[in-house]
Amino acid sequence: MNAAGRAGRSGWCLALVILCVACGDGGGNGDPQCGAGSALDLMLCVEPGRYATDLEFIAGARPPGSAHWLQVQDLCAQRLADLGFAVERFDYGSGVDVIGVKAGTEIPAERVLVSAHYDSVPDCPGADDNGSGVAGLLETARVLAAGTFARTLVAACWDEEEDGLIGSAAYAARAQATGEQILGHYVFEMIGTFDDTPGSQELPDGLEILFPAEVAQLEAEGFRGDFIALIHDPGSATQAQDMVDLGAAAGLKSARLGVPEELLNSGLISDLRRSDHAPFWAIGVPAIQISDTAEFRNHAYHCRDGDDVIGLLDHGFAAKVVQATVGSLSNALQIR
Repeated sequence: MNAAGRAGRSGWCLALVILCVACGDGGGNGDPQCGAGSALDLMLCVEPGRYATDLEFIAGARPPGSAHWLQVQDLCAQRLADLGFAVERFDYGSGVDVIGVKAGTEIPAERVLVSAHYDSVPDCPGADDNGSGVAGLLETARVLAAGTFARTLVAACWDEEEDGLIGSAAYAARAQATGEQILGHYVFEMIGTFDDTPGSQELPDGLEILFPAEVAQLEAEGFRGDFIALIHDPGSATQAQDMVDLGAAAGLKSARLGVPEELLNSGLISDLRRSDHAPFWAIGVPAIQISDTAEFRNHAYHCRDGDDVIGLLDHGFAAKVVQATVGSLSNALQIR
């Protein structure tokens, strides 16, 4: 583990102390209170070891149709079923999405999604892209499965993201056709790379024009890759800010990038639309991309400069991201 990884692990331990002070006896690992209580209580239920174990299995080349692609698809389906979700393998023709549904108790027609794509590019282990996201999704589903919420939770493993967001677009099209009421969508898209070395964070061209204050802050802090990016539309602003606030309690730094309504479906922000949130923006569904910024921090993205392997990732950082997502998502599932 590199210096950044050691720093992330020590930060994770500190985060648990902070959260324990905030939550009193709130649910620790194996505690029967997991599934009940506040967002901070639920955040304590996240287990980094479970995330790491799933990532160990998931990492490995899994282009659509490959043997490991099917194994990871099976993992998504079996895990969600074991957690009590109603599971569908949505075969949309060229690929298969795995959809798990946990019905809400008061307003089940209203749905909130959390998702990650499970395919990888060929000949690349895809540990960060997007093994980290799938492992984060499964841990999020595990924690929230024990809870009782007003709204319905949908956990989805998308297929064919690497071929053009095909799987998520197929689901979005079906949801639009059937009138599915999706109030929000949290998208894990690479959550494992942390590097607090000055200059380790690069930026897409022109980002300073759209987000001058945020870029100025990054510059003041030495362009360090030590934060999670939350790329969201106006309809997700409350949920994104909730992630910022709850993440801060766990020692997680966040950069919230709110895209203006008029640019959501514009090619001018193509670098901010490169994941499974984009098809939902296209149909007017609020969505947040949760990302370590891909190649702008991880030079092994798509195995372009070395292999995208687990040894390059920081599980402590990813676990804090999962915590913040669990907390915000649990709030979104309630009547507010």
